[in-house]
Amino acid sequence: MESVLDLIGDTPLLQIQRISEVLPAAVKIYAKLEGFNPGGSVKDRPAIAMILEAELRGRLRPGKTILDASSGNTGIAYGMIAAERGYDVTLCLPRNASTERKQILRAYGVEIIETSPTEGTDGAQILAQQLAEQFPDRYVYLDQYNNEANWRAHYESTGIEIWEQTRGTVTHFITGLGTTGTFTGVTRRLRECNASIRAVDVQPDLPLHGIEGLKHLPTAHVPGIYDHSLADEHLTVDTESSLLMTQRLAKEEGLFVGPSSGANVFAAVELARELSPGSVVVTILCDGGEKYLSANHYARV
Repeated sequence: MESVLDLIGDTPLLQIQRISEVLPAAVKIYAKLEGFNPGGSVKDRPAIAMILEAELRGRLRPGKTILDASSGNTGIAYGMIAAERGYDVTLCLPRNASTERKQILRAYGVEIIETSPTEGTDGAQILAQQLAEQFPDRYVYLDQYNNEANWRAHYESTGIEIWEQTRGTVTHFITGLGTTGTFTGVTRRLRECNASIRAVDVQPDLPLHGIEGLKHLPTAHVPGIYDHSLADEHLTVDTESSLLMTQRLAKEEGLFVGPSSGANVFAAVELARELSPGSVVVTILCDGGEKYLSANHYARV
């Protein structure tokens, strides 16, 4: 092990037990514990891939500053990786991102430029693009929503890990859409392993929602890396159900995770209720719950 970056990937896959008791016999749900990455989220994977590709292409070199828009987790991953590799990071971040995320970003030395909370990550993207155009000699805009290295990171790591950890028994993959990199990359890789695997994407049911990290695509800028044709089915989840499932994961499974993980598991359970015996559903627990404590999601009854 040479550096903290060598710890990215190879996260555990865990079966959801008590919450799955309502399911038909022999239908199983597994979740990838991405909070085990050193930066604490699934975003470590695309962040290191995008940075390494920018270095390889000669775009990112000493003296340049990494620039992007994020709801928080990718920015944290950039901060961790940049600290190890000697770069500065400037992040356009919606003002309503959790206090904990901002504190972690500042701990890594990330410069935060806050944007309108009502515009979400779309507004942060617009500002990042403007800064990149205004100061081309200073910034390297990694543009995670349109960067092919984002989904390829999951194609090359997350997808094959799921295939190997389930010993090729996975029948369904389901996850929420943010940048869409996880869904796109994992689905493409799993389909190469077994073309019959079903892929389901998940979105909030309303434009204004409380599930950090997920996008309501009908009213948002659709990421350039999203491939709509990959999904066999599209599910929507409401904020309340997602947050209640987040609580249940802590209290019933011992898994302290963030709201997008609750959304993923809630959707996975709804999907699994209709499946035949022997089905194996895999989803993603995107990060831990530590970044959301100030939102008081975990104190609800």
